[in-house]
Amino acid sequence: MTQLRKPTLLVVIPALNEVSTIGLVLDEIPYAALAERGYDVRAIVIDNGSTDGTTEEAVRRGAQVIFEPQRGKGLAVRRAFREVTADYLFLLDGDATYPPVHILEMLAVLENGVDVVLGSRLSGTRAPGSISRFNVLGNRLLTLFARVLFRTRTTDLCTGFWGFRGTVPRSLNLTARGFNIEAEMFAEVVRRGYRFGEVPITYRRRSTLTKLRAVRDGWRIGRMLLKKRFERRGKDMAR
Repeated sequence: MTQLRKPTLLVVIPALNEVSTIGLVLDEIPYAALAERGYDVRAIVIDNGSTDGTTEEAVRRGAQVIFEPQRGKGLAVRRAFREVTADYLFLLDGDATYPPVHILEMLAVLENGVDVVLGSRLSGTRAPGSISRFNVLGNRLLTLFARVLFRTRTTDLCTGFWGFRGTVPRSLNLTARGFNIEAEMFAEVVRRGYRFGEVPITYRRRSTLTKLRAVRDGWRIGRMLLKKRFERRGKDMAR
């Protein structure tokens, strides 16, 4: 009797010098609950040039590691999208601010026919001190800008927690090198007509220093939105 193949689910974690938190992120992935739902689950850490033992800690926790020496979150995400495949793929940060348990809720949305789902911090619960008032304001303004440009409702453009049906990531035409990668993913998803959903999530306070530079990166995010909105559609835009 032929054994049916289990659907695969991959958790991708870009990380730069996150040795103090990467273990917690990996430990909190709901492997057992996902296995009960019939999934073959793996975790891959994209080590973005760490020098603090992040790779070694990830391997100790059972994760596969891909080393991307050119620093930049966008470069790490693009490397993952080029090299890995699964029926469902989830992307979250390695700083333990995003509880991986939300994968269960986000997966349910994908299973119901949505192509892409994001975890929204701004419509969910934020721990005290997790995001400064200045950054909340900046995020809301950038989110509003994205909604106006692309005529698509979203509540948290800059979230680092995404879920995809497996065919989606490789179809996105991504060029971002840094923290503007989420804005580019959003723009590509909308432009290609993918069905889009959101799940409110809990967002925790970082225990390490942030690598985000609010003004500089906010400017880059705004520029990326404008670029993608008025970028000429080519043949590669077809799904």
